Amino acid sequence: MSHKYKFRNPDGIYFITFSVVGWVDVFTRDIYRNIVIDSFNWCIKNKGLVVNAWVIMTNHIHMIVSKKGEQPLEAIMRDMKKFTSVKTIEEIKTNPVESRKDWMLRVFREAGESNPQNTKYQFWQHGNHPIELDNHKITEQKLEYIHNNPVEHGFSNEKECYNWSSAMDYAGVKGLVEIELLW
Repeated sequence: MSHKYKFRNPDGIYFITFSVVGWVDVFTRDIYRNIVIDSFNWCIKNKGLVVNAWVIMTNHIHMIVSKKGEQPLEAIMRDMKKFTSVKTIEEIKTNPVESRKDWMLRVFREAGESNPQNTKYQFWQHGNHPIELDNHKITEQKLEYIHNNPVEHGFSNEKECYNWSSAMDYAGVKGLVEIELLW
């Protein structure tokens, strides 16, 4: 793994991205997005995750995060990705209205079979590509990028109206995740 993509500063604030293998559009259904939301909030409450901004797109997630406590941020993110992958795949398997079930499971199974670290399925691509936000200008740029992502992709006309993002929190309306505002 490149030295460029590691959580170097244990007390740093990071912009991270994680993507579904094959860029499969899993997060088009609330049931799957809610698994991620529940995991975010559980990690905030129980693992020391600090979320400053987030957005769930159809096949990837962007976040600005840090941590409180002793648990390393990379361990929190690893555990969160593992939980969400297992739970989402299980939900896909048992969802009676999931029309893409066979195709999605095949993509995840093929990705898992080609990865010696997996036993069966792989849901997330490897890595989080953390970028430390060590100055206000970069932090502001990443915050705007996260919140404008749904608008740029045509999912919302206004960033504050997209439910699967922290943009509403920054507009003064309580959102789905217990975030800590950057400013």
